Amino acid sequence: MSRMVKCAKLGGTLPGLPYKPFNDALGQRIYDTVSADAWKLWIEHSKKLVNEWRLDLTLKKSHDLLKEQCEDFLFGAGGTVPAEYVPETSKPETPKH
Repeated sequence: MSRMVKCAKLGGTLPGLPYKPFNDALGQRIYDTVSADAWKLWIEHSKKLVNEWRLDLTLKKSHDLLKEQCEDFLFGAGGTVPAEYVPETSKPETPKH
């Protein structure tokens, strides 16, 4: 049976992560209080941030920014959506010739 947590993001008791995502206090907090489902939502959100902000993941400052956004997404106001981001359903269709 999977480990259950009281999810800080989604509410309710849900299956937790099988690992700490970071080897620090934030990673422990996520492991203790974030469900696997909420973590999947963060992963999808983080992809938008990396792509829209064109983050270079070889740089420490990019990782620091993502961790700040992760904490805000999971425990705070919900994180930032890049100003340039247009959801898939809202993108204008390309005319077909």
